[in-house]
Amino acid sequence: SRIIFLFSLSLSLSLSLSLSLSLSLSLSLSLSLYHCRSLAGLKAFTGLEELVVDNNLLGNDLQLPRLPTLHTLTLNKNQLTDIEALLEHLAEATPSLQYLSLLGNEACPNQLVSLDKDEDDYQRYRYFVLHKLPTLKFLDTRKVCKTEQQEAEARGAFMKVVKPKSSDMVAPGDPKSESSSTLYTPLPRGSRDGKNHKGVLAKCRYIYYGKHSEGNRFIRNDQL
Repeated sequence: SRIIFLFSLSLSLSLSLSLSLSLSLSLSLSLSLYHCRSLAGLKAFTGLEELVVDNNLLGNDLQLPRLPTLHTLTLNKNQLTDIEALLEHLAEATPSLQYLSLLGNEACPNQLVSLDKDEDDYQRYRYFVLHKLPTLKFLDTRKVCKTEQQEAEARGAFMKVVKPKSSDMVAPGDPKSESSSTLYTPLPRGSRDGKNHKGVLAKCRYIYYGKHSEGNRFIRNDQL
């Protein structure tokens, strides 16, 4: 009976260990370097807690199933460019997310993707991400501090960097440059007309020489 008891105990421990190992594997999934373009197959893994999908081909059409227990997600080095759409999707699909890493994507503005980005660009990105995902405790490689979270709550909504459309970018000397600048000028409509005396200073008919000028008088351009 002792042998039977020891065998039963050993079998029980073996089954318990196997179950624990299986459960552990089912809660964490790594799909790095698989050239993935879609994660549609994750519908069978809704109990995931950790998901690593670095170095793939995931783009702005990324769709995750609802993963209510997922707390860690790394999407480093993919092809994500639309940060706002991504964050809105993650807020809905991963409500328990605490750790997110987006390094190596154009949506994450730092020198890993563009040499013209600096720390200020990256910090504005962090404020915007934390505004959209307030449950985060870590973003990329940096812990979220209390003051950073407070700043994100207060001003994060205004930190989104808007990338101009290629159709709006006109090279100097291009015939479209004049019309484009007219569309986006902050000046009142009347001041856009060069013939209007209320226009910019270069077109004004009068020059004021200040309080120390003789007689504080105005001199017409055509009298100079």
